[in-house]
Amino acid sequence: MFKKANFTFWIEEYLFYPKGILQYLLSTLLLPFSAIYCIIVISKRVFSKKIDFNIPIISIGNLTVGGNGKTPLTIELAKDYKNCAIILRGYKRQSRGLVVVSRDGKILCDVSQSGDEAMLYAKSLPNATVIVSEDRSKAIEYAKSSKCTVLFLDDGFSKSYIKKFDILIKPKTEPTLPFCLPSGAYREPKHLYNSCDLLIREDIDFKRVVKIINPTKKMILVTGISKPKRLDAFLPKNIKEKIYFEDHHSFTKEELKNLIQKYSATSILTTSKDAIKMENFGLSISILELKLELNPQIKNKINSFLSNFG
Repeated sequence: MFKKANFTFWIEEYLFYPKGILQYLLSTLLLPFSAIYCIIVISKRVFSKKIDFNIPIISIGNLTVGGNGKTPLTIELAKDYKNCAIILRGYKRQSRGLVVVSRDGKILCDVSQSGDEAMLYAKSLPNATVIVSEDRSKAIEYAKSSKCTVLFLDDGFSKSYIKKFDILIKPKTEPTLPFCLPSGAYREPKHLYNSCDLLIREDIDFKRVVKIINPTKKMILVTGISKPKRLDAFLPKNIKEKIYFEDHHSFTKEELKNLIQKYSATSILTTSKDAIKMENFGLSISILELKLELNPQIKNKINSFLSNFG
């Protein structure tokens, strides 16, 4: 049950799983804008000239807005490599330009400068250098100058100007309508699934494994991720309440204390990404730790790309 049913969640429902005449009508009316959007996206792909940075770059992405497991997949893949770099934009960080979040596991900034996803990478990958930058080219050149030998590009499929090995994640439950924004949830036309180097499908190529760290008797779920109902399959029975905030919400200690008091909770249950922004509050936090179990063939294909690079 949503405690914060607002416009953000209405839009999310409209894009992925529309209900009722109003949402379907809106999708139909916006189809001309979706067509224009698709023309622009495809034109960029057709006319962009690929830059070869002479370093193996593995991009992990998806065609829809919101999360489909890019972060846990990237962590699972990158953990096997030394001298690797994770490059991402750093969505909703309070900084601009290129910021080195961690170097060889040593954290060099706080979460406000890095963004929650980048900090999760930094804490999860002690062998990695994590870089946030709006300009991916600058980040790639910095990683090369830092002697990194393989780069992982978070959400990099749309960066068609970069020569890279493209991995796309296909969700178990796809959006109801096959349209691009603003008539549907696709950021790029659905047929581009056929253009990636490796397509990874949930429950076929990987499965999610979730365990709860520090469980307590009376937990409330508090999270700020997209499509939060996807957590329902992993929740224990003793959840007293579910409180959803907008994606990448910056939590405050006071609002979390108020929620604990309101529901007489013994702890807040949240995701690893959300917990990054709560860990210094001194509150009782339980974590839904998500990991992926990959089909061994996935890593074999990536290792084959790396061994044949150049």
